[in-house]
Amino acid sequence: MGSWREKGRFPDRVVSRFSLYLRYLKQVGQEGVYLVTSSQIAQALHLTAPQVRRDLSYLGQFGLAGVGYNVKKLASTLEKVLGLNKEWPVVLVGAGNLGAALFSYSGFRRRGFKIVAIFDKDPKKAGTRWANVAILDIDRLPETIKQKDVKIGVIAVPQYAAQEVADRLVGSGVKAILNFSPCKIEVPDDVKLQDVDVTTELETLSWFLSQ
Repeated sequence: MGSWREKGRFPDRVVSRFSLYLRYLKQVGQEGVYLVTSSQIAQALHLTAPQVRRDLSYLGQFGLAGVGYNVKKLASTLEKVLGLNKEWPVVLVGAGNLGAALFSYSGFRRRGFKIVAIFDKDPKKAGTRWANVAILDIDRLPETIKQKDVKIGVIAVPQYAAQEVADRLVGSGVKAILNFSPCKIEVPDDVKLQDVDVTTELETLSWFLSQ
């Protein structure tokens, strides 16, 4: 079986589970666990063992029958596949309450995503700083993205401004967008878009509780 480098892109659903596997492996690794089986991974993540084995087979031959997976080796490979073995510069657009919460989220930094600039159209915010990161006028977006070689943008603006911000990010060279604005936006096929609609998720929970 060839290595993951020979296999090209993976299905999105598999990549999402790769992230879950890595989180689990990091946790058990910190607990001193050396080997894990597909059954143990599946039980912890509420999956099935065959599903885990199919997903991990995309990476090549890691598991040993009757023994399991080497936690450290598999975690290292997943980090490389997910691009987490290096630091990714990120720009955040929107210096409101949501933007402040996202900026303060330590999970981004722990996983190698560093917010290098914040943008807002409010002239009263431009020129101020959050921690050691400057808040810049939105018109400085293109030059900053080029200067800092940014490929990832986070949108945390009101619904009415989201598409315009997405267009600016794409036009400035961003290739991946994490959208926290509660609306659907359109991007070219060569740009990866990930929507995070917290309100919709809460409404789904509300529906469940109402049944």
